Amino acid sequence: MDFELDETQRAIADLAASVLRGEPDDARARAALDSAAGYDEAAWKSLAQAGLLALAVPAECGGDGLSAVETALVLAEVGRQTLPLPALATLALGVLPVTAHGTGDQQRDLLPDVASGRVLTAALRDAPGAPVTSSGGGLHGVRVGVPYAAAAHRILVPTADGTAVVDPAAAGVELTRTPTSSGAPEYTLVLTGAQAESVVSASPADVDRFAVAGAIAVADGVLAGALQLTADHLRTREQFGRPLATFQAVAQQVADVYVVARTVHLAAVSCAWRLATGRDADEDLAVAAYWLAAEVPRALQVCHHLHGGLGVDTTYPLHRYYSQGKDLARLVGGAAARLDRLGERCSSN
Repeated sequence: MDFELDETQRAIADLAASVLRGEPDDARARAALDSAAGYDEAAWKSLAQAGLLALAVPAECGGDGLSAVETALVLAEVGRQTLPLPALATLALGVLPVTAHGTGDQQRDLLPDVASGRVLTAALRDAPGAPVTSSGGGLHGVRVGVPYAAAAHRILVPTADGTAVVDPAAAGVELTRTPTSSGAPEYTLVLTGAQAESVVSASPADVDRFAVAGAIAVADGVLAGALQLTADHLRTREQFGRPLATFQAVAQQVADVYVVARTVHLAAVSCAWRLATGRDADEDLAVAAYWLAAEVPRALQVCHHLHGGLGVDTTYPLHRYYSQGKDLARLVGGAAARLDRLGERCSSN
């Protein structure tokens, strides 16, 4: 396998970086989170105008007809900049499942306006004791941790009978905002007889595959950005008349973070490549999800430690990388749950 980017992919990566590049601005991020939309609308509009939101949208729906690999490049840059954006929700939880499993009519209904900034999302996790079921012609149950649900045009709700497409403003749909580490908007979704507009032939496992691939791509950028921030700090911060980077113990800890970062990058590229080429991605996704949940928060803790007290200053950007890493680990279900699922795969082989 060759994971080298081709000319088009390099151009996409460079364009995403140029659109979002800049020193992470904490005041800008806080203002975006406090806004009515709950995300940085200017940056989101810039991504749309650059054509980066429509990369995986089929050509007949006004997109470029590209794959999960190109989408992962955009998500990695979003993670590197840690701006609050509905990119993971819209692209990985919305566009990729509909593109892969939706009918032509469903794609034409849901995807064209993504190019101009329309938000999609998916409700992946059942609340304990309240699984979503279909009965009496409607959906009943509770889903938790639904990102950007209030801003979304439609919410995908995976069930045993397929993935229902639900209007968040419809009757029988109730949204309650819940806290997150990063402050990014998430919601508890309560369905009481809500009607599905259509049903995409995607199982919960199908949608989860794209969610994990998207999350590991964002984590790739988050950890790369945090590592760069830490390395820059250690090169310029002095103790006992020497830069911190010259101390052996410090260098060893940075090396450990680098190993995790490179592993996350490989996992992100491998998962996206397998999904894009139609190969079986389940084993790679299972390992990637566990690595994200177990190792990324730990590596970000080391970055905090190497910054000393500065690392926990909420006016310094490192806290955004750490909090976003925690949210990503929770999105994939946490380390213990992912280890259990990985163990089940190993024992069944």
